[in-house]
Amino acid sequence: MRNSDDAFRQLYTANFTAILNFALRRVDTAEDAADLVAETFLVAWRRRDEMPHDAQARLWLFGVARLLLANHSRGEQRRGQLGERLRREFRDDPTLNDPAADLVEVLAVDAALGALAPTDREVLELTVWDQLTPREIGVLLGLPARVVRSRLFRARAHLREQITPAAARDGRASPGHVPDDRIRSHPGLSSTEGKA
Repeated sequence: MRNSDDAFRQLYTANFTAILNFALRRVDTAEDAADLVAETFLVAWRRRDEMPHDAQARLWLFGVARLLLANHSRGEQRRGQLGERLRREFRDDPTLNDPAADLVEVLAVDAALGALAPTDREVLELTVWDQLTPREIGVLLGLPARVVRSRLFRARAHLREQITPAAARDGRASPGHVPDDRIRSHPGLSSTEGKA
């Protein structure tokens, strides 16, 4: 029993922050995120004999958190909350030269994220927010890595297509171009294209 307790403690310590970040980015409040993390590790404790005890344990935890999140079924409300957080961050960030201009871009990004197909948006979120590779996402979602890469490519292309007109209209970019540095620095769009 002692070994089991120690192994679970190590699993918890190694993965708590990743699961908390997963939850915080997808639910409305910190309380909801804390509940999701607690439920995830409660399931892990109860099913610790079934859980993989290697590198797959992390993905197993993400899978549990994802299923618990699906039970909340508040996708539209979460997207609206994310948009509001992005607007506040950009509005309150003193390092921005022109917060009003950046707010236009944030609203364009928020609208573009909302227009993505749920499957494409999920792949993008898992890549950007949770730093999972296409192979890991494939394991989590039960898809071949090539399908994940295809969805990720499609999601990024759609975002660029949707965001470019707004960037071009306010004179900060030429038509047909979204600066990659702006996409990478956006809280919801950091690029991880170099990951395998």
